Amino acid sequence: MMAPARVLVVDDSPTMRGLITAVLNADPDVNVIGQAGDAMEARNAIKQLNPDVVTLDIEMPNMNGLEFLDKIMKLRPMPVIMVSTLTHRGAEASLMALEIGAFDCVGKPQPGDARPFGDLAEKVKAAARSQRRQLRTDVPPLAPTAANVNPAATYRPGRRVIAIGASTGGVEALIAVLQKFPVNCPPTVITQHMPPTFTKSFADRLNRLCAPVVQEATDGARLEIGKIYLAPGGERHLQISNSHAPCCRLVERDPVNGHRPSVDVLFDSVAELAGRNAVGVILTGMGRDGASGLLKMRHAGARTIGQNEKTCVVYGMPRVAFELGAVEHQFPLSSIGEEILKITAARREGSE
Repeated sequence: MMAPARVLVVDDSPTMRGLITAVLNADPDVNVIGQAGDAMEARNAIKQLNPDVVTLDIEMPNMNGLEFLDKIMKLRPMPVIMVSTLTHRGAEASLMALEIGAFDCVGKPQPGDARPFGDLAEKVKAAARSQRRQLRTDVPPLAPTAANVNPAATYRPGRRVIAIGASTGGVEALIAVLQKFPVNCPPTVITQHMPPTFTKSFADRLNRLCAPVVQEATDGARLEIGKIYLAPGGERHLQISNSHAPCCRLVERDPVNGHRPSVDVLFDSVAELAGRNAVGVILTGMGRDGASGLLKMRHAGARTIGQNEKTCVVYGMPRVAFELGAVEHQFPLSSIGEEILKITAARREGSE
């Protein structure tokens, strides 16, 4: 039996520190061992207490959470979960934190929230279990150039559609995969577990970093070559449909596997509509969402890929998919983009 996850809570608001502490201590497998009101207090507490996990407010006096996170990742890498306001500014800062190396982000509670901080305790426990590798924080993600994406001149897309699912660690993973895509990539649909206000900012960020057009999916948007569609967080699931032409559909349904949007809902629709003309990819994440849908895709003749354990922030979703037999091949994160392109290139269509 594992010892409870030892957590340091960092927030400049005593009220917020108390609320986070109460939420975490309600779980018997989590133990808040200290609190800090700013970066200096947090630095001293980390040295004295050696926590397993830190929860860190983004907006703090003297040194903000992003600056402090950057120092932690460079000097003493450890799992850090960012606590952010659910605003556009908060979303942008949270995405930067995830790229720097934060384990995950949670939103600060809103009036009327039935479960303040949602699954924070589960994320803390997953963070404590994770073997978080040290990330390169001195080099920002590369903008697409001829050197780091496949030029359209050497890649011709076939008739396939790509479906990708991700959760914890997915921001970094998706950037790594999609930066390999050429400007004329196959139509690509993605479900990434993320708070509602974050997905538009994330789509915009991906659009700046990647060669294809990346956009938040809208109901009825046609699936086109050179476009990537990210499921919006919140009240609807992303599916694909073919009423008049292949397109995105946003459907109102209960959460599946505790998530809305759900990777399983997306993969199920891709299995039904695209069958063997699809590629399914499951990346790092907690839980099992996407595993059964990926199995349906494989049974329908789709090619399927899973991220390997060594390169996952959390080897949860890919593990379950692999154990179910849904994953045809596992690859390290650095290879997944190229493998997708090998499968989807037009020159291979006749040989598969």
